[in-house]
Amino acid sequence: MPTKIIAVANQKGGVGKTTTAVNLAACLAALGQRVLLVDIDPQANATSGVGLEKTEGASAYRALLGEETLIGRIKPTAFARLEVVPSEVDLCGAEIELARMENHLQRLTLALQPIRESKRFDLIIIDCAPSLGVLTLNAFAAADALLVPLQCEYYALEGISMIHRVLGQVREAGVNPRLELLGVVMTMFDGRTRLSQQVLSEVQEHFGEKVFDTVIPRTTRLAEAPSHGQPIIHYDKYSAGAAAYEVLAQEVLERLGGGLKVES
Repeated sequence: MPTKIIAVANQKGGVGKTTTAVNLAACLAALGQRVLLVDIDPQANATSGVGLEKTEGASAYRALLGEETLIGRIKPTAFARLEVVPSEVDLCGAEIELARMENHLQRLTLALQPIRESKRFDLIIIDCAPSLGVLTLNAFAAADALLVPLQCEYYALEGISMIHRVLGQVREAGVNPRLELLGVVMTMFDGRTRLSQQVLSEVQEHFGEKVFDTVIPRTTRLAEAPSHGQPIIHYDKYSAGAAAYEVLAQEVLERLGGGLKVES
């Protein structure tokens, strides 16, 4: 089967986007998928979240400019079947440089093409910056599917309506007509509060079956794991956060379909 590419995006910060990208990638790898995590957020939190240092010159920057291959930037992690293209602050400059280039929205697509053709990975997860800038639009252009983490709070729907509008524009402009909304995952859910329940209900009403059944709880262990450079299933395998991301990974595989195998 061809490699599937999932962009994890929300232009609002602090919604659990990188937490979802890192932990979903790790759980998919634990299920037997060969996963590449591509960090295109200059903050590089996904990079440190899988235990890699932020190293000058290690990012996809030069590959996006067409000066080198992206394959040469892939690094192993301490976790089986999970590799990463790290990020660092130089990607801030890529936003400006890419905007001046021909086919500026297709640079990531071109950089990922040889990796896709190599069939080295089953899945590529792209952690986007918390914005709708050139790098995020490049991820939208390269991806088969978009996964949107949404925090259980009142302003949640404002963010997703904007992403939905951009997704439609990306398709209609011919930048990436195949891009689909894989789903919306509710994060930082606190079942004890009426607010979390209300927001979940409102989002389900708005997006129906596009909302994943799995909700990600607000937990201390999930918040601690990145500082140890470990996804939650390796930091605290029996925690509520680990259980939630394991079930979400199963749901993602079911939605992707297409012959992706799960290890028992």
